[in-house]
Amino acid sequence: RRQVLETSQQLTEIINSQASDETSKPREDAEMADDDEESASHCLWVDRFTPRRYTELLSDDYTNRCLLKWLKLWDTVVFGKEKPVKKVKPTAEAHPPLKQPKEQQNKWKSKVQLTEEILEAELDQYKRPKNKAALLCGPPGLGKTTLAHVIAKHAGYNVVEMNASDDRSPEAFKTRIEAATQMKSVLGADEKPNCLIIDEIDGAPTASINVLLNIINRKEAEAEVAPGVGRRRRREGGLLLRPIICICNDQ
Repeated sequence: RRQVLETSQQLTEIINSQASDETSKPREDAEMADDDEESASHCLWVDRFTPRRYTELLSDDYTNRCLLKWLKLWDTVVFGKEKPVKKVKPTAEAHPPLKQPKEQQNKWKSKVQLTEEILEAELDQYKRPKNKAALLCGPPGLGKTTLAHVIAKHAGYNVVEMNASDDRSPEAFKTRIEAATQMKSVLGADEKPNCLIIDEIDGAPTASINVLLNIINRKEAEAEVAPGVGRRRRREGGLLLRPIICICNDQ
């Protein structure tokens, strides 16, 4: 009888403690739910459910691959990675294909293969891609800015975004571009190279577009320091060694 009484008393204490925990949990859950509702009410759905990874992108897969392929062409200059050499199959070496007209060869190639050949066709003497800037165009809400941010982070870059329609003066436009493409990111211990994203490039004045073109087409000779005019040449800036992604609505 004494053992039964002790056991029943222990069970009663356990039941009471569980009941008190269950009554306190709804209060905590209600308080947390209120906080979540307040934070959710101040957060847009496009921000809450925006893609964070490459696999979460819902935009056109062909466009995603082309932009990532172009961005990876900068790995040799930016990260010092050598470009992987494609291995030729032994069957192709033993039996070389018949020479066909160029039009007929391109006829049987897919759209992706043609794009890859265009992107990898020419690398300049500094091992940069032929096209120094990429242009994403399309109507608002298509996901252009999200695509640029996700792919830049996926490729290992620190994203620096600027709005071309905000800086109306060419001097300020040039200063921001050179600061983003020539200075290193110092955010945190893990320093990543910058990838510049210029939004609303169609709203920039013609003078700013000319400044951007001059930076993109700048040669190494212009960046070298000459005797007697060293300061002036240094102010002009160096060679463009970082990718630039431009975004516009009206191509």
